[in-house]
Amino acid sequence: MAAMHELLRLLGELDDQLVGCMRCGMCQAVCPIYGQTGREADVARGKIALLEGLAHEMVKDPQGVQDKVTRCLLCGSCAANCPSGVKALDIFLKARGILTGYLGLSPVKQAIFRGMLTKPRLFNTMLGLASRFQGLFTSPVNDIIGSSCSKLLAPVLGERHLMLLAKTPLHREVPSLDTKAGASGLRAAFFPGCLADKIFPRVGHAVLKVLRHHGVGVFLPPNQACCGIPALASGDRQSFEKLVRANLDVFGAGDFDVLVTPCATCTSTLKKIWPAMALGMSPQDQQRIKGLADKVMDVNAFVADRLGLIPPEPRQGAVSVTVHDPCHLKKSLGISAQPRTVLRMNPGCKIVEMNASDACCGCGGSFTLQHAEISADIGRQKRDSIKGTGAQVVATGCPACMLQISDMLSRSGDQVAVKHPMEIYAESL
Repeated sequence: MAAMHELLRLLGELDDQLVGCMRCGMCQAVCPIYGQTGREADVARGKIALLEGLAHEMVKDPQGVQDKVTRCLLCGSCAANCPSGVKALDIFLKARGILTGYLGLSPVKQAIFRGMLTKPRLFNTMLGLASRFQGLFTSPVNDIIGSSCSKLLAPVLGERHLMLLAKTPLHREVPSLDTKAGASGLRAAFFPGCLADKIFPRVGHAVLKVLRHHGVGVFLPPNQACCGIPALASGDRQSFEKLVRANLDVFGAGDFDVLVTPCATCTSTLKKIWPAMALGMSPQDQQRIKGLADKVMDVNAFVADRLGLIPPEPRQGAVSVTVHDPCHLKKSLGISAQPRTVLRMNPGCKIVEMNASDACCGCGGSFTLQHAEISADIGRQKRDSIKGTGAQVVATGCPACMLQISDMLSRSGDQVAVKHPMEIYAESL
């Protein structure tokens, strides 16, 4: 009965949000998937038209509706360019939750989300074991990028070039921190996110180095959980809410001015998606979410806007760096100038802008696995834009984008390093 009430509540919320769409078609011009397929069902307008009869369609063809709704990168391009202000991302996330509530979660996703992801200690242990044995199944292919491939895993992963799990994740090297504010007078809670913790710990170390340099106290609590977006994107609101509460508990013990994260997706999730998806949670949880969300900042924005950076002039012979703007930074949060300010703090680099720097790279989390061909087609366009600049390095503020861009560059045999802006700044300190 409780599950049915929750389903009806979500349907009511969805109906209230759907009426704003005017069918103007502006979303067609910016949807990366529609740009590849030209199918009306792949664009926001087409999905919203389908969702208007969701209760009926769920009975008629629930799997068909779910397939159409999940064929989306959740990049937010449609919402960022909607003249009516339709919150398409919220709509699609709620629709996925409704459909999963009706159809049930697959056994594989139950094992991943409810069996591992919602149990941070177990999740860390399992990935720690995987990191020890991954070398048996993979071979290095690009030293500059650091990518590998795997013939054994090709039936599952295709021709993808992988960034392997770090031998030692960030949470092992820096289990926790609780330092006082220095010259800045500020204390920042640090949420590395899963990818910066387990695949790119170098990004986490760069953030800590920059914060120390500027006299920012750091609160890094142990046992942090995933931000929850993988579960929510699969419609698993139960796991999402459990992960939200776990993070509220660990960060609730700290005293800090701001919570920073080097992951565009985590930043957008904590700041915007947590409050939007919390309406079914208790008033106490909603209040805690709002209190934390109000403090969340992308780490580039924090360093550039709150620490008074004054970039020096690039020195002669500076390395050319081009910048990819992650969808969840620029389109969801309006952040694009700040990563460039951070990059300019290193006088050894100069920025060379690529064409369409804010075009989606095609990752979209699990989308790249479920729709590998479309993801790669979009990714190759990003690779061409990067190569067109002649840059030696591409910088982006999203570890998920780093994975996708590394894959695309590596598959093409390109010798272009992929880094986070904070890494490049930290190299100059």
